[in-house]
Amino acid sequence: MNQKKTLLRVLRFLRPQGPLIAASLLLAAATVAMTLYIPIVTGQAVDLLLGPGRVDFAALLRLLVRAAVVAGLTGLGQWLMNLCNNHITLNTVRNLRTAAFRRLQVLPMAYLDGHSSGDTVSRIIADVDQFSDGLLMGFTQLFTGVLTIVGTIAFMLSVNVTITLVVVLVTPVSLVVAAFIARKTYDMFRLQSQTRGEQTALIDEMIGGQKVVQAFGREGAVQGQFDEINDRLTRYSLRAIFFSSITNPATRFINSLVYAGVGIVGALSVMAGRLSVGQLTMFLSYANQYTKPFNEISGVVTELQNALACAGRVFDLLDEPTEPADAPDAAAPNPGQVAGRVALERVDFSYTADKPLIEGMDLQVEPGQHIAIVGPTGCGKTTLINLLMRFYDVRGGAITVDGTDIRRIRRANLRAAYGMVLQDTWLKTATIRENIAMGRPDATDAQIEEAARLAHAHSFIRRLPQGYDTVLSGGGEMLSQGQRQLLCIARVMLCHPPMLILDEATSSIDTRTEMKIQSAFLRLMEGRTSFLVAHRLSTIREADRILVMRDGHLVEQGTHEELLERGGFYAELYNSQFAP
Repeated sequence: MNQKKTLLRVLRFLRPQGPLIAASLLLAAATVAMTLYIPIVTGQAVDLLLGPGRVDFAALLRLLVRAAVVAGLTGLGQWLMNLCNNHITLNTVRNLRTAAFRRLQVLPMAYLDGHSSGDTVSRIIADVDQFSDGLLMGFTQLFTGVLTIVGTIAFMLSVNVTITLVVVLVTPVSLVVAAFIARKTYDMFRLQSQTRGEQTALIDEMIGGQKVVQAFGREGAVQGQFDEINDRLTRYSLRAIFFSSITNPATRFINSLVYAGVGIVGALSVMAGRLSVGQLTMFLSYANQYTKPFNEISGVVTELQNALACAGRVFDLLDEPTEPADAPDAAAPNPGQVAGRVALERVDFSYTADKPLIEGMDLQVEPGQHIAIVGPTGCGKTTLINLLMRFYDVRGGAITVDGTDIRRIRRANLRAAYGMVLQDTWLKTATIRENIAMGRPDATDAQIEEAARLAHAHSFIRRLPQGYDTVLSGGGEMLSQGQRQLLCIARVMLCHPPMLILDEATSSIDTRTEMKIQSAFLRLMEGRTSFLVAHRLSTIREADRILVMRDGHLVEQGTHEELLERGGFYAELYNSQFAP
């Protein structure tokens, strides 16, 4: 049923290519008809060879010219048909890959957090390529193969019913063999595709973390993990190849029986005078043409099994639920209209239902306040940021901005009101200028450079070979981690959002530059609601309020001095960093 559903989905994706498919079918019918006409001309030519001195050369020449013209038209028709098939396949694959990438843009963070990036890449790249190969072979050979079989039977019936019945009666054996093998190959190709995605995920993960692997001496363990996956892929691939490879020999054996049957019955018919030698020649030619598509279709079926298995994985991605749509009447405030009053009212949240994380959190943040969030690892600091940005929705309670539940605000407008700098940097393959202007692509060069100066990135950018036009690739690997973070800070400084989220934004910057950045941040945060996540408590002393989190609960809040005087959990954290 999964295979059937996948096939129906593929057919729906083919619907926009209707005109090209119709043209391909018409061309296939025309080329098959002309191909099947040539044996008739050949048979007529053989019957003109009556014996020595009894050859009608004039009629024979006319038949040869006719055969040559038909062969030329057949070649032209096949070329045009292949052109249509290529366009059908490439357009369909383009639409499928576009749909997959578009779905990736709207998938919730829960999916991205729960699936390896390598497997997702494998679905969009490798699986779609495999699907493309199977689809192209299907259009190239399946149409013509089926039409050749139908057309051959029709031509043979018009000449001799008895020999045609011999051919048709043996045919089901070939179909039964092909169907049995097809069922086996689909399961094997599905496992092969899944394991290939698992292997891609491991390779992607290891390439990204190669330094860590080597630093901890895990090369042997990783190699063992890869070998295990590779061995499984080898087993599944060998089984898939075995079942698919026996299809052609099995059908060829059946086809040889068909050819032998035609030869024996046809020879007896010639001896009885019911068939001419030319007609027997034509029948033998038809027997070859009739059986040849079965060999091709058996190969096509194998490729289609692989294609459907790969398409099924892509469709699984397309069927993943997206983020809940914005309410039709959701507010869409511009960043300039947002004052920055944020409130959490009895907020509950957990990534899994059986493991509560944040429970009953209340918080009131006035416009322009600077709020620091501290606590041990895993206490929920980053989770709180994810909730504020609505990467996840709360399970209970509500978060409001300027008195409006953020679930009643369009996500794009809510996120545009925040400027965010994370500990993990992200730079796209583009120039430094384009990376800084990501959130404000219409910014002038002067504005971009001013933002870079405020972030103390201008000096190192000017020292690069092409300055602001230097192209970054591989996530900016040519830069140090600190330089990459400075570019991310400049990106936010260019946008001037009404609210800021700084999640360990200076963790990769040296102390001297951090002091400069802190002063730049103070200028940037003037009049803006700001949330600062920090492990180094020295960076948040000037915050208007410090939220101390522990095990998903807000256990303390107040200014730096108030919390120290209280002698609670914050004082314990602070003293662990600064006490002698």
